[in-house]
Amino acid sequence: MTAQETGSQVPRATYRLQLNASFDFERAADVAPYLSQLGASHLYSSPILQTSVGSTHGYDVVDPRRVNSDLGGSNAWSALRARLDELGLGVVLDIVPNHLAITSDNPWWWDVLENGRSSRYAPVFDVDWQPPEPHLRDTILMPILGDHYGRELEAGHIRLEREGAHFLVTYFEHRLPLAPETLQALLDEAARRAGSDELAVLAEALGRLLPAEDADRGAVHRRHRDKGVLLDWLERLLQEQPDVARAVDAVVGDVDRDVERLDQLLAAQNYRLAFWRAAGRDLGYRRFFDITSLAGVRVEDEEVFEESHARVLGWLHQGALDGLRVDHPDGLRDPAEYFARIRAAAPRAWLVIEKILEPGERLRPWPVAGTTGYDFMQQGDGVFVNPGGEAGLSAAYEAFTGLDASLPEIVREAKLFVLDEVLGSELNRLTDLGLRMLEGHRRQRDHTRHDVHETLREICAALPVYRTYVRAEGGEVAQEDEAAVGAAVEAAREAHPELPADLLDFLADVLLLRVGGPLEGELAMRFQQLTGAVMAKGVEDTAFYRYNRLISLNEVGGDPGHFGVSPADFHAHNAYVTEHWPDTMLATSTHDTKRSEDVRARLHLISQMPGEWASTVERWAERNERHRLAGMPDRNTEWFLYQTLVGAWPIESERVQAAVLKAAREAKVHTSWTRPDEGFEEQLSGFIESLYEDREFRQDLDAFVAGLEWPGRLNSLALTLLKLTSPGVPDIYQGTELWDNSLVDPDNRRPVDFELRRRLLAELDTLGPEEVLARRAEGLPKLWTIRQALALRREMPAAFGSAGSYEPLEVRGERREQALAFLRGGRVATVVPRLNLHVDGEWDDTALELPAGTWRNALSGEVHRHAGGLLRLAELLARFPTALLVREGSR
Repeated sequence: MTAQETGSQVPRATYRLQLNASFDFERAADVAPYLSQLGASHLYSSPILQTSVGSTHGYDVVDPRRVNSDLGGSNAWSALRARLDELGLGVVLDIVPNHLAITSDNPWWWDVLENGRSSRYAPVFDVDWQPPEPHLRDTILMPILGDHYGRELEAGHIRLEREGAHFLVTYFEHRLPLAPETLQALLDEAARRAGSDELAVLAEALGRLLPAEDADRGAVHRRHRDKGVLLDWLERLLQEQPDVARAVDAVVGDVDRDVERLDQLLAAQNYRLAFWRAAGRDLGYRRFFDITSLAGVRVEDEEVFEESHARVLGWLHQGALDGLRVDHPDGLRDPAEYFARIRAAAPRAWLVIEKILEPGERLRPWPVAGTTGYDFMQQGDGVFVNPGGEAGLSAAYEAFTGLDASLPEIVREAKLFVLDEVLGSELNRLTDLGLRMLEGHRRQRDHTRHDVHETLREICAALPVYRTYVRAEGGEVAQEDEAAVGAAVEAAREAHPELPADLLDFLADVLLLRVGGPLEGELAMRFQQLTGAVMAKGVEDTAFYRYNRLISLNEVGGDPGHFGVSPADFHAHNAYVTEHWPDTMLATSTHDTKRSEDVRARLHLISQMPGEWASTVERWAERNERHRLAGMPDRNTEWFLYQTLVGAWPIESERVQAAVLKAAREAKVHTSWTRPDEGFEEQLSGFIESLYEDREFRQDLDAFVAGLEWPGRLNSLALTLLKLTSPGVPDIYQGTELWDNSLVDPDNRRPVDFELRRRLLAELDTLGPEEVLARRAEGLPKLWTIRQALALRREMPAAFGSAGSYEPLEVRGERREQALAFLRGGRVATVVPRLNLHVDGEWDDTALELPAGTWRNALSGEVHRHAGGLLRLAELLARFPTALLVREGSR
């Protein structure tokens, strides 16, 4: 949807800031002038709503009604907004609609734990209150214990405490409320000890509160009213009568020390404490992926949507925000409905969504401006990967590691692993729903739980996209959904011929709404929420750490099996974006990328030197054999490690240790987050430390990287210019305007030296292109490129806006495949080199076909009076390695 269609004010360029307690609203206000001088039009902020205490990223929101106090709270947010207004900068905010953190800081979740289904906030959370297990009905499983419940209880780790009129269960840092009606016996005993009729009456009144299973809204309101009155009464009584308070505390102490009584009290609560591993199979609420502390939110409920979005929508109405970045929309039950509600509430907002598109997949025609840019990242990165190096690199990888499984095989295995070991509770919930559904179909009802579980498991693992988007309530099924489900069912049938063929076909009909009914529609909608999590955890967070042929391709939304993007394919992608999504976001680094754009740009060079890379790795492995402990790390991890070192070198040992350990745990082969193998991890850490202590190896690594340093940075410059001038809105991730060798988070959230960047930006005013290149080690060429391109976007909005055309420019000559060029709005030409590892700046007869006119190069300052026809790249790129040409007299 274009800006003209929505009436929105589309950003010229955004700059992403990661806010936290150490970099709060006040610090953001301090750097705002720099963002303006750089050329950004909008500050693009990480989430700012109230999070768990000490959050470093902002995605664990506990209260969507409040501004994060760690960032300075409402007053500091208002001050930041005022400063941005002074500078003419807008704000785009990252929001998290899919989930909330369910710590004791979350008042809504606390109310649910206290009151169960009778909570005012029970409709907020996606909880299955009626699972098949009788002992879990009307109960929330809380898998927070380090060992089995009985052992932790008998060890005295689960405690009972009182705070005023509130009684708490504590387990180390965890705090949970007691249901008020379960206090009757405790308070009755205290009343007898204190001789207090008033406390006895109060205890009896608490015991008569509305039962937790009654979820009638009127009854819920009355319960909340009565509970509040009674607890206020209890608070006053305990404050005014110390003898009563002492009696209550004595009973609390007695229960706390009596395992049997404490067990009985806990059994009466709206939650069930459990060993943390129970979450893998029996959890009764939808999570954000596999994070038990993040519970799914039912924003499909209109009241939940309005209450959870009131603060953000209010800012949009007031003009305090210009746009939103919607995190993980695939977790929502009905993304199309959600986007429509946002658009109806904020018709002028610039709305981009973190939708991960698989290769060949197109964004659905939703009322949004586009994605957050991973699709561009895959196209842009691919331009700098040499397809001719694929066979040699594949052979070297297989020979070194001994791995012969194909990427599709690894992906399928990883998705099945995740379904079994990580998202088992979600699959079990879907299986239970499927069994209930089959009871209404006499030709299918005799299928066993195993049949249903395995068939759903195989279809889910075989789905080629994150999810489908059928809408059961409206009976909507797109052709893309039919194709995806059809492909998944056939793949499952081929992989497992023993699966019941009739059940496969029937479930396909259910998932595509060919079979109607409430349970059938529910299954179709729930299935979609599960598959997105399976793709994210199975592919992004597992397979992409197991298949390490060229790790610069293993990015979110990428396809490591697709080796390179031709200029023609890149142009076709940009032409499509120009026509359909001209206001989408363009990204090259984000807070979620596994490697920064600069690390990837250097690693892309390996595709141009597979033979040299293979011999280098063999040499290093032979030399470093003495550092291996008990044969570890394995060869696949070692191959990954060498790429990590080459891509980010020079880099501190601690940062490499953390990134490689995370990769090993994500791969889930030798160790994992849930089952860490301390022996393997110690061996891996020792190996890395030994490499850093090995002077010979470091010198060899230095020499190898030295030959890649400038070609890699040239790749990065070229990618940056493509992002800044392609159709869409370019985003600059914090700190990446200079060379940045960040690895996976939290490495890419390290503090940024903005004072250095301010100083260097000011110095650019006195420098020419030769001087900028002479100081390339400082990152000046990249900073220069960004400043010059953003200035041009400001000067010539029509050429880059949603109405600006996109035309490929032809490159001719011997090295024509080593350059890429295009024209925006008929006025601005972008020219970048590619695949130039062994070119050494020599272009021979290669030339650009450029329309006639006087063209000024915004990067070199040169003016080319061109009569039409060919312009030699040797002339065009003599002073600066990329070109940004502006046709004079055409603004």
